[in-house]
Amino acid sequence: MSPAAVWLAVVAAAAVVLAIKLVGHLVPEHWLAQPRVARTAALVTVALLSALVAVQAVAQGQDLVADARLPALAVAAVALALRAPFVVVVLLAAGTAALLRALGMP
Repeated sequence: MSPAAVWLAVVAAAAVVLAIKLVGHLVPEHWLAQPRVARTAALVTVALLSALVAVQAVAQGQDLVADARLPALAVAAVALALRAPFVVVVLLAAGTAALLRALGMP
């Protein structure tokens, strides 16, 4: 793919994203105020974030791997369940992964 085609694709994608954002501002406010829409929007956000975390935790390229990220994710989940502050959750997960990698786990 030529550099010109790549830039054309980037500019086209940016234009599409901008158009979607603008359309979002044109949606009548009373549509968004409905409980069903708010609940769905919240669930979609959680589902997308969960999918991103799951893929990042067990994938490396196109391979599935079990390395220090899985125990770190488990520690983060426990810390979240115990209502730890977000910074503490991140530090615990990072510390767990760092300790396991220092002990030789990939």
